[in-house]
Amino acid sequence: MVKLNHRRGPAVYTVTDAPRPMSEDIGHRQRRYLMSMTVRTVCFVGAIVAAVAGVPVWGVLILLAFALVLPYVAVIIANGGREPVAPASFGDRAGQEHKPVSGQRPEIGS
Repeated sequence: MVKLNHRRGPAVYTVTDAPRPMSEDIGHRQRRYLMSMTVRTVCFVGAIVAAVAGVPVWGVLILLAFALVLPYVAVIIANGGREPVAPASFGDRAGQEHKPVSGQRPEIGS
């Protein structure tokens, strides 16, 4: 039995397949975290203002619940890792289905 030894060169990536730079990914996650913490601060200050203004207790409790839960959610999202990027497949048409041709089907044996 003959075993063929195919040597493959280094993997070649196109520009569209390259992952986002780590610095850009970290910056994106930092901005999302900052926005979440801004919303948390608004909820906390809103709860204090609502309590002083005489808003019903359930309104103040909802704002406080958001202010308490948002840090956990923001940290989980920020530490979730890099977001997957779908690879571009602009040259591989073998796996794609083609639209069926309209009209009558040819008959076999006629």
